[in-house]
Amino acid sequence: MVQRILQTPIMHRIVEHNGIVFLGGLIADDLSQTMGGQTADICAKLDKLLAEAGTDKTKLLSAMLYVTDMSQKGEMNEAWTSWIAAADLPTRATIGVADLGKNVLIEVVVTAAR
Repeated sequence: MVQRILQTPIMHRIVEHNGIVFLGGLIADDLSQTMGGQTADICAKLDKLLAEAGTDKTKLLSAMLYVTDMSQKGEMNEAWTSWIAAADLPTRATIGVADLGKNVLIEVVVTAAR
């Protein structure tokens, strides 16, 4: 069975299948922030969405972080590692992209166990 939660005009924010939770691309609410601020904003959103799906950040399996400026990766990593304990870090890829939209510096996609 596939469970879909929080429909947007173009996708469902959360999809769960066989105990695996997939969260669609998340961007920060406040796009005036730095890369670190946008990352922290997204991490707070992840906490809420994972809880809504019946899981949490300790059960993250993988993460894909799309960033527009790799020179800011250190600031992004600092926000990321202050949010999640080292023992709970998922597999991760950080992918540099040309554009995510006006003032969007980072977009995050994650998969978690339920």
